[in-house]
Amino acid sequence: MITDSFDIGSPAKINVQANPEAVRVEAAIFTFSDRIERYVTENYDCEKVGELVMAHGVSPVYTFWHNGMRFGFFRTWVGAPACAATVEELPTVLDTKRIVHFGGAGCLNKEIARGKVMVPTAAYRDEGTSYHYAPASDYIEIENSGIVAEFMRENGIPYALGKTWTTDAFYRETLNNFEKRKAEGCISVEMEGAAVQAVCRFRGLEVYMFFTSGDLLDAPEWTARREHGQVKHTQHDPGHFEIALALAEYAASK
Repeated sequence: MITDSFDIGSPAKINVQANPEAVRVEAAIFTFSDRIERYVTENYDCEKVGELVMAHGVSPVYTFWHNGMRFGFFRTWVGAPACAATVEELPTVLDTKRIVHFGGAGCLNKEIARGKVMVPTAAYRDEGTSYHYAPASDYIEIENSGIVAEFMRENGIPYALGKTWTTDAFYRETLNNFEKRKAEGCISVEMEGAAVQAVCRFRGLEVYMFFTSGDLLDAPEWTARREHGQVKHTQHDPGHFEIALALAEYAASK
């Protein structure tokens, strides 16, 4: 069974080799939005220092300086396996122990406003990747959620704190499963959180995670909660990159 997949008794067949010339940065920031990638490259003095490559394309890795600190940035791919792979391969380009992971997520509570920041405290493991990086359990704790919430509070950023539901199958977010996860305290649903936390814990990395409240499941019918072409208050909102950058700076100062 998949719950028996965690194996620390034998070596992996494929291993990533860290690059001794990888660029040292205070933190690596990544998200999923091509619009945010365009915003970052147009508004910060970015230097391309490498690439992350998969069969369906290339993701450039950039660095830039901000307030005397050097940070990394790249656009990752949707889904736990692909997103986890970029975390694994990051040492081939960047040298860091801190990762800021942010993106959009479905909302399981209609009281949470569209575009509001959601800070996950634990992730329900309804995906496959995390079971290869951590012993089987229903939930995995998001280890730095307290620091992320502290940052949001100190900077006056409205946020909601709660569990998240990480699933591989967003077209199978059924009513019964929605009700179960909501009853357990989940406020969001997404596809990568549990896996990213599991990989980071396994590899000794710090991850700082938040989501943008997006489409609403907590309604008689699913609703996107956005107008056609809307960017503000969505995962494509450049303001959320500014939050991520400030969070990276905050984490680096801890």
